[in-house]
Amino acid sequence: MAKDTFPALPGFYRLLFLYLEPISTITPFVMVWVSPGSTWFHHQLIPSSGPVPTSALEPRTLMAIWQLANCYFLLGLISSLVFRAVRDALPDNPVAQERILGASFLALGIADLTHIGASFFGLPADLQYDPAKWNSMTHGNITVVIVLFLFRHVPEALKMKR
Repeated sequence: MAKDTFPALPGFYRLLFLYLEPISTITPFVMVWVSPGSTWFHHQLIPSSGPVPTSALEPRTLMAIWQLANCYFLLGLISSLVFRAVRDALPDNPVAQERILGASFLALGIADLTHIGASFFGLPADLQYDPAKWNSMTHGNITVVIVLFLFRHVPEALKMKR
């Protein structure tokens, strides 16, 4: 049986944080820069039944969308490349792996909370408490990020109770 070189990130957590989260954070980057594009992405940030506008975004808005996409890309790269580097550089040191991942998860958790807050409070009041009216973008920015936050921090909190 092959030796586990990444005991700090076992089973489902490895799947989630080495594969699924990077895919979920790199996807918005691709959606903005490749297809369906910045205007579509901008329109999806707040659920709307109206069609995607055909006019170009105002330059400042376009720049902000591109910068947001770059932040998504950065998060995907951190999850994908940095976590793999920890695994590869420290295969026989689970304590060091846990310390580095713990610090990374703390930083990502703080970003999760601010992202959830910005996404939730940025919604119109009539949509904030009506998740049935949210689109996939809103659920990605709130629901999925809540789930990721919980997977990052609940196991650690349970360990501390023991």
